[in-house]
Amino acid sequence: MANLEYLPHHLDTETGICQAIIETPKGWRNKFDYDPDSGLFKLGGLLPEGMMFPFDFGFIPSTLAADGDPVDVMVLMDAPAHVGCLIEVRIIGIISAEQTEDGKTERNDRLLGVAVHSYEHEDLQSISEVSKTLLDQVEEFFVSYNKQRAKKFKVTGTGGPKKALKFLKSGIQAHKNAKKK
Repeated sequence: MANLEYLPHHLDTETGICQAIIETPKGWRNKFDYDPDSGLFKLGGLLPEGMMFPFDFGFIPSTLAADGDPVDVMVLMDAPAHVGCLIEVRIIGIISAEQTEDGKTERNDRLLGVAVHSYEHEDLQSISEVSKTLLDQVEEFFVSYNKQRAKKFKVTGTGGPKKALKFLKSGIQAHKNAKKK
């Protein structure tokens, strides 16, 4: 089976549309992680009762973030996808963050995207158009989720599509550089 981390991202820098792979669907307590060695999705953890992913969560293939994993993306969509689903998304922003574990702090930013096939969120072009209430809830989800895993997650800011695409392009370049080694 092909390693999904190496699928083309198909980033269109004009529209901000690229491909994403969903690891954990909206509304699920199970956190799944893609395992490139087996080509399967494995259970990476379980959220406490009453806590669930607010939207689909996954990664952009052929990218590499500072934490050594592909670039993370939360995808706003009308209904949950399924584990392993390949979705076209329009990148609308970024949640900048620092994550601390065992006294070590590193950047762990999250892209925010809208599924191209979404009716509910189709008009969103920028994170600034997401309601403050919803954005606060998404940020608090990441804080609470990491706390459950004995990590501290601190949101340091947000940015629109330009900042998000700059971050994504650096993740694409990092992946290319890592492949050369």
